[in-house]
Amino acid sequence: MADKVVKTDEEWKAMLTPEQFEVARRKGTERAFTGKYWDFHDQGVYLCVCCGNELFTSDTKYDSGCGWPSFYAPLDEGRIAKEADRSYGMTRTEVMCSRCGAHLGHVFDDGPNPTGLRFCMNSASLSFTKKESGDK
Repeated sequence: MADKVVKTDEEWKAMLTPEQFEVARRKGTERAFTGKYWDFHDQGVYLCVCCGNELFTSDTKYDSGCGWPSFYAPLDEGRIAKEADRSYGMTRTEVMCSRCGAHLGHVFDDGPNPTGLRFCMNSASLSFTKKESGDK
């Protein structure tokens, strides 16, 4: 994977929308059923909105009913980082981009086979590259 991406808040603010900055850099959360990708069905790759790190593919995306884009596995475990999140009086596992540290969402153990995981991501933290018809 490429080198770590480190920028100041001012640099992030200059390249991201206010919502993207709040979610990806300040660990915010978009409201359920409002994000660009929660009910999105194109084939391709989901990338970190901050650094372009390829994170998830449409092959592992599924409708979990939670209102956020959900995946049962990342493209590669090395592309994400996880840590305990004890905010709001609960313990969850936060998922971040391993390249730039952007907050992506949380992972839960109530997903489908084959992993049993639900990576519940914020659309504001993602961008998307459509799979071309000849791509594998």
